[in-house]
Amino acid sequence: MSTTIYPYTSWKDSYIHTAFENAAATVSGVETAFRALKKKGAIEGDVKFIAFGGDGGTYDIGLQSLSGAMERGHKMLYVCYDNGAYMNTGFQRSGATPVSAWTTTSPVGKQSAGKVQNRKNLTELMIAHGLKYVAQASPHDPRDLVRKAAKALSTDGATFLNVLSPCPRGWRSDGAESIDLAREAVNTCYWPLFEYEDGEYRLTYRPRHKQPLVPWLKRQGRFAHLFQPGYEEALASIESWVDGEWERLLSKCGEPGEAEWQKHLQANGCLLR
Repeated sequence: MSTTIYPYTSWKDSYIHTAFENAAATVSGVETAFRALKKKGAIEGDVKFIAFGGDGGTYDIGLQSLSGAMERGHKMLYVCYDNGAYMNTGFQRSGATPVSAWTTTSPVGKQSAGKVQNRKNLTELMIAHGLKYVAQASPHDPRDLVRKAAKALSTDGATFLNVLSPCPRGWRSDGAESIDLAREAVNTCYWPLFEYEDGEYRLTYRPRHKQPLVPWLKRQGRFAHLFQPGYEEALASIESWVDGEWERLLSKCGEPGEAEWQKHLQANGCLLR
């Protein structure tokens, strides 16, 4: 899905197309075979192994093979392009789907108001595996993304990148606004940019003024029902959850909380919004 239609490809090097849930297992086997052949002297040089998977094949149906690969420490980079649902097969909810979002398996109606659960924090799950390098990135900042990919590929052992990927069809948004939606997701702190390296958390971007979440939600048709009467509490709950996750990350990064940050900006004459 990340190349082109069969039998063509955009890759100029060796590649394997595999099932969604098998990406990490496939690369684990190939990387192990490579090391065995190199040990026997049958192969010279070095190879960088990269696996790509969407959030459905990474957060959910592929989590077992991903966890095994990360725990064993295979020398590979796993890249998750997180669009918040099983978009390729018709917009079913995944562990990455935000709470209250509409999908075909979390419909909106009298008995349901979208997905019930908050999204899974897969980036933290990968950090819990003891990896040397884990990071979150966004397509609106390619320099940050390229830098993180370079660091991940130069790190020995297993590494992981989680990259936000707006989906016009599943998000019910204008395709021309995808990059701007990604930028706004970062500025609302729904999708913070940070990295975890050798046991240390570090923010790689902090918005001068954290933007409110509601305008970002309003731009996506998957949240349209939340702007009808009766959903005010749900909207407040979503923003409260994002704020709580942001404050926890700031603490891990050794950064001041949002209230302290705003006081600092005001004290230093940074009043423009």
